[in-house]
Formats: sequence, C-alpha cells, structure tokens
Amino acid sequence: MTAPLFLFDPAHDDTPLASDELHAGWRLSLPEHVRRHAIQVMRMAEGDRLRLSDGEGLLIQATIRDGASGLVEIDQVGRQAGPRVRLGLIQALAKGGRDESAIEAATQLGVDRVTPWQADRSIARWKAGRTDRRWEQVLVAATEQSRRTWKPLLTPMVTSRGLADDCRQAAGRGDLTVVLHQDAAEGFNRIEEMAAGVAEGGTVRVVVGPEGGISDGEAEALTGAGAVACTLGTNILRASTAGPAALALLARILGRFDRAEGRGPRPASGLGLPA
Repeated sequence: MTAPLFLFDPAHDDTPLASDELHAGWRLSLPEHVRRHAIQVMRMAEGDRLRLSDGEGLLIQATIRDGASGLVEIDQVGRQAGPRVRLGLIQALAKGGRDESAIEAATQLGVDRVTPWQADRSIARWKAGRTDRRWEQVLVAATEQSRRTWKPLLTPMVTSRGLADDCRQAAGRGDLTVVLHQDAAEGFNRIEEMAAGVAEGGTVRVVVGPEGGISDGEAEALTGAGAVACTLGTNILRASTAGPAALALLARILGRFDRAEGRGPRPASGLGLPA
C-alpha cells in the first residue's frame, strides 16, 4: 500500500524540511501539524513509512523513528514532473456543498487549477476570507488523500464578466475552454479531438454552472470569447458531478491514467540525492 502523504509549506514551517540540502539518511522532526495528523490521528508509529510534499512536486519518503517526538529518517528525496498539459476546473458556486464536492473529486482526478465562479444563477455567495479558506482546506485534504505531490492552485473568484475576459485571454494563448451546457449542439467527441491537439504547456479548462445551469447570456458571452460549449450525453448531471465527469474523460485523452504521462518520481537535483 502506498505510504500516506502529508503537505507542508517550506515558506512558513519552521523546520529543516525547508532546506534545499536534504539527504537520504538525515533525521529530522516533522512539522507540528503533520506530526499531529500522522501520529495522533492516524496512529502511525515507529517503523511506519510516510511521504512529504510541498505541493509543488517535491517528494520526500521517510520512516518514523520516534513517534513521540515525530522524528523521521529520510529514505529518498525526489521530485515529480508536472503534467504535459494542465487541467483546469472553473466551478460555479453551488448550494449544499456541491461545489466543494466537485473540487474534491476533481483533485482526485488530477485537476491542476481551480477557479471559483460567482455565476448569475449561483445561490451560494462567495465570502472572501471564509469561502476561499474552506475551498483551500478541501484541496489540501483531497491532495493528501489521493497521494498527489502537486496540489491544485486555487485562483481568485471570478464573476461572469471576468470569466468572459479570462476565456478570451486563454484562447489567445492556445488554451481550450470547455463550457458544459445542456443545450449545446457539440458533443464531447469533438472536445476530445480538440483537447488532444493542445500544445505542451497549455491548459484544458472545464466550466461548470450552478444548480440552475449556465444562463443563455453567459453561454453566449463565453463562446463569443473563444470557449466551446458541449454536452455530456443526454443525462443532466448535477453541479457536483459534471466537472469531475468531464475531467475524467479529458484525463484519459491526455494520458493522465498512464503512469508514463510524466509524473513519475525522479531524483531532485540540489536535494542531496545522486541522480
């Protein structure tokens, strides 16, 4: 079984983990929040293995040597490459926690960037300093649960007008923005063909509306700005499932379910492990 993974922040955690000179064989103490989660909550003990990441590709594999103090011994230090083509989710705010369910599942499926959208029909409202903190917590927990070394980036909330501007800029970069809309004439087969043609370093983004769906005005503004509207078959999916469903299909096209896609571990240069 894959060892559990815990995230830490080198910029803020007062720990030797922030060092660029980590070596296999070194012993160090876990950051307090990691020690509490691993030792007190998960009941890990001496001899158990765990993994640590900064959420930006760093992967430290270690073995617990003293559970009481959280002392671990580093077994290996490496870095996992980012994806060839990134996946983004632009998720409209939805009531009942369906938006949070969507970004949790999307994280497990490999989404790289999450953007909250205050859509015209969103009943839930964005509360700066509160909603963003909750969404960030969801992304962190889902990243650890799915053993990812890359945590999705949470970008600032956008309005419908801001999203149209963003789609126009994305189209100029060669990125593909897919709007899921029940009245669209385009099917997903065409979207898969377009996604397969996105250049390395580009992004494929999925836009999901709230419970009431994307308004006609929003759909026209987004497609007019370069986005492509499509359906996911004849069934109407909820706000919590539409995005993950589309992302799963795109992940398959982009090779995300193939271990050779480019996220495999490799030694980290400058981190004390010989190549």
